[in-house]
Amino acid sequence: MINELKQLEKNALAELQTAETEDQFSNIRTRYLGRKGLLTGLLRNIAQVSDAEKPLFGKLCNELKNLLDARIEEALQRQAIRNKEDILLKEKIDVTLPGNAIKCGRIHPVIQVRREICAIFASFGFSVVEGPEVELDYYNFEALNIPRDHPARDMQDTFYISDNVVLRTHTSPVQVRIMEKVRPPLRILSPGKVYRPDSDVSHTPMFHQIEGLLVDKGVSFGDLKGILTAFLKKIFGEGTILRFRPSFFPFTEPSAEVDIRCVMCDGRGCRVCGQSGWLEILGSGMVDPAVFQNVNYDFEEYTGFAFGLGLERIAMLKYGISDIRLFFENDIRFLKQF
Repeated sequence: MINELKQLEKNALAELQTAETEDQFSNIRTRYLGRKGLLTGLLRNIAQVSDAEKPLFGKLCNELKNLLDARIEEALQRQAIRNKEDILLKEKIDVTLPGNAIKCGRIHPVIQVRREICAIFASFGFSVVEGPEVELDYYNFEALNIPRDHPARDMQDTFYISDNVVLRTHTSPVQVRIMEKVRPPLRILSPGKVYRPDSDVSHTPMFHQIEGLLVDKGVSFGDLKGILTAFLKKIFGEGTILRFRPSFFPFTEPSAEVDIRCVMCDGRGCRVCGQSGWLEILGSGMVDPAVFQNVNYDFEEYTGFAFGLGLERIAMLKYGISDIRLFFENDIRFLKQF
């Protein structure tokens, strides 16, 4: 039996010398050390060994098992290293080749326009302020001279969270909140998201507005016209032709909407301007005394004007975009143009 064991060792080591693949090494392990392997078979026949030789036979079997285990593991490790080297040789990278260009992001066109507008009004002395998008009905409507039974509420299709809480329909509530805390004079600009249940090529349920407020002694409608004229010429160019026409807003009196000559057809009439040659840009007016009363401003001492405009509309006209939904689809082909 001991001679068989020595012959088994000689055969196993010879096979390990000629094996080259992981499968071959695994087969050798199974053939000699598996449950039905040759070494295991010898151990099962230990009863045939004389009592005097059993200790030596058992010791030699264990030594051979450990030797084969160690040799097979070493061979597998060497084979793994060779496989890795082969892969590295096949997949080597030429570091002298130019790398792949990383696509850079762009500032969203609406944000670009917002920054440009804020910078223009900052040069006029306005400060940027912000407020909550989830707003109390009082600040969104009542403090702006729009009581619960006022027909002007129909102008502001509203998302109601509860009877007294809404998603703001404009950023004017920010102006009321600031006036409650700050005494005049003040010049503020309130940009932000607003919400109305409306969706088509020119409207989205969420969009962006900027509203401005100036309050001081002796402020007149002429000041309003001067500020807004200077602003529109800066944003659309010095050659911009504009007009003020009477309108109605519950929180301003008198009120006016401002139009510019159509930037698409230069006033000749087209589909964008409805053949009128003019495009509505913003709403404005002198602050209604009722609004001043709600914030404890003395309307006999102070006057002021307010205005509001949609950022998407300005961006559409500035960049010649025909569908407002493009701003919100995150199509890289569209965004990378800006």
